[in-house]
Amino acid sequence: MSNHMKRLTSPTGWRIAKKENTFVTKTAPGPHNRNSMPMAVWLRDHMGFTLNMKEVKKVLKDRSIILNGVPCTDPKLGIGVFDIISIPKVDKYFRILRDKKGDYVSVPISAEDAKTRLCKIANKTIVKDGKIQLNLRYGANLIVDTQDYKPRDSIVLSLEEENRFEVIDHFPFAEGNVAMIIGGSHSGKVGRISKIEIIPGSISNRIYLKDEKTGKDFDTIEEYTFIIGTKEPAVKEWGIEE
Repeated sequence: MSNHMKRLTSPTGWRIAKKENTFVTKTAPGPHNRNSMPMAVWLRDHMGFTLNMKEVKKVLKDRSIILNGVPCTDPKLGIGVFDIISIPKVDKYFRILRDKKGDYVSVPISAEDAKTRLCKIANKTIVKDGKIQLNLRYGANLIVDTQDYKPRDSIVLSLEEENRFEVIDHFPFAEGNVAMIIGGSHSGKVGRISKIEIIPGSISNRIYLKDEKTGKDFDTIEEYTFIIGTKEPAVKEWGIEE
């Protein structure tokens, strides 16, 4: 299998120059889908922290890039929405989001904000000894001791080494809570859920929201909805409004 792909066919959300070179690094199988941005592309093309792949590999080999609390050493590892990237040596921290065009954006955050991460629950299962396992959207699994968590809810996880994967907060998927849209024509919007319409069959459920900034009503499908708070958004700085 090739490690590269033609730049012309790369996902538009990467926001890279299509004709600068012929090839670009392909995303390796990992926590996100194939449209997620490889770490090499983020460092070199998206942020401009490195000039070429040689520099990318050197930075990663030095364990200078921390992805969701763990040093990243694979230049092909994909990064996605709500991932936290820390570069402690230069005191830079970023949260990965999508803007209204569906493009990946890197929002600068504080070192304190980089200690936690928002995660969406994709599924919940019962495993050995009756323990409850949460299957998170980005591929990780988490054992919890309560039935309070449900699929489509969001949780806040600690990324600190001493209490990694500890649940800090919980935001249920329910009417009245605040959600961010991470896909479709309303990508990047933050709104309060006014109605959840359950549609029988294979068609996605419809979610109706009120835009927190403009007060306008809009709707989207369930898959694009990411709960980010109850009374107020848990994330203060979005950096994608304009």
